[in-house]
Amino acid sequence: MSFSFTILGSSSAVPTSERFPAAHVVNIHERYFLVDCGEGAQIQLRRNKIGFGKIDHIFISHIHGDHTFGLFGLISTFSLLGRKSDLHIFANPLLKSILEDHRKYYYEHPLPFNIIFHPLGSKKKELIYEDKKAEVYTIPLKHRIPACGFLFLEKPPPLNIIKEQVIRQEIPVKDIAGIKSGKDFVNKKGEIIPNYLLTLPPFKPRSLAYCTDTKLTESILPQIKEVDILYHEATYLHNMLERAVETGHSTAKQAGMLARKANPGKLIIGHFSARYKDTEPLLEEARHEFSRTFAAIEGECHTIEQVRMKR
Repeated sequence: MSFSFTILGSSSAVPTSERFPAAHVVNIHERYFLVDCGEGAQIQLRRNKIGFGKIDHIFISHIHGDHTFGLFGLISTFSLLGRKSDLHIFANPLLKSILEDHRKYYYEHPLPFNIIFHPLGSKKKELIYEDKKAEVYTIPLKHRIPACGFLFLEKPPPLNIIKEQVIRQEIPVKDIAGIKSGKDFVNKKGEIIPNYLLTLPPFKPRSLAYCTDTKLTESILPQIKEVDILYHEATYLHNMLERAVETGHSTAKQAGMLARKANPGKLIIGHFSARYKDTEPLLEEARHEFSRTFAAIEGECHTIEQVRMKR
């Protein structure tokens, strides 16, 4: 029952010799979601042994080039490899017309797979994806152009039934699914056996909030409160606050300040300006505000372990 976050790119604006532009992969129960698709994303997918065939859903926070330039090459590669399955892209509506222009000149026509485009708004929280295991919501952000983050939520998994109780209570197979969903059990004597005596404590649903290319905004706190992982941009050190405000970005200090109020399990900062060859000062600045801070490093995979809740 995996839930992980892999860093493919941690740079802002332009790639550097050590860092690629924004791209990340969220894995929830072997469902792989590509979040932003900066230049070189497909190279990083290969390096991290994430098969192209696993990527069916791509979420784009906004249409600046450092978050989208890798998308066009990736789609071309999908075509050349003979992809057949649908590709879902979630992004600002303007990206749809850009993709259609590229299709006219650079892609095999017609593509051997369908691109299903899901237009995103950036003004309010919206549920944009749901299946049996997970939900994804938009997080309204404040950038120079319409932008949104993404909140990934694991749905509560079924309860684990205690095997010894199945034998002791002589529970029929037909009742097991109901017990796993939280129902009590009535035994042959007509006695009601409470569900908590038949099952282990439930696992806490896991969560990840992705917030990049945004000014500091506390309006998102209700959505990111106590998530397991908060990824937040930290483009500049705080001595460049004026530049951060001008360009619609945050400083490392601001990311730490927001995390202190949101209290996530951990804060990951990224989207670093190419001016910083060493990201350690950004990490130190954020950690001064929130100790559980980590710098985004290409190839690192942050796993959220399952934890049982207390009854």
